[in-house]
Amino acid sequence: MKNHYLFTGVCLGFLAVLLGAFGAHALKEVLSPERLQSFETAVRYQMYHAIVILFVNGSSIFNPKSRVVISRLFLLGILFFSGSIYAITAGIDPKLIWFITPMGGLLLLSAWGTLGWKVLKLKKS
Repeated sequence: MKNHYLFTGVCLGFLAVLLGAFGAHALKEVLSPERLQSFETAVRYQMYHAIVILFVNGSSIFNPKSRVVISRLFLLGILFFSGSIYAITAGIDPKLIWFITPMGGLLLLSAWGTLGWKVLKLKKS
């Protein structure tokens, strides 16, 4: 399972670079500055959390179950948070999916909280 999430982190990082370049070059003339800034935020959050997924799964300090739980929370958070912003930028009416972005944020916070809890537990043992 470790290699699966390592590969997922690599793919998410690759997509973040690809989408960032696409946004900087192809969308610059198409989107309003406000929408472009939202798109860039989605790309940035995707990259940050892809790196964390790589760290968690490349490290031997977490047991396999912890790696899976943390990785799934980060993955769902990226999909909901960044994915909903990408969808809105692509033209989906924000009123239809307004609740997905904050759900993604809560999933990312849950992932960070779980990661922190696991780190604290490691320190005690």
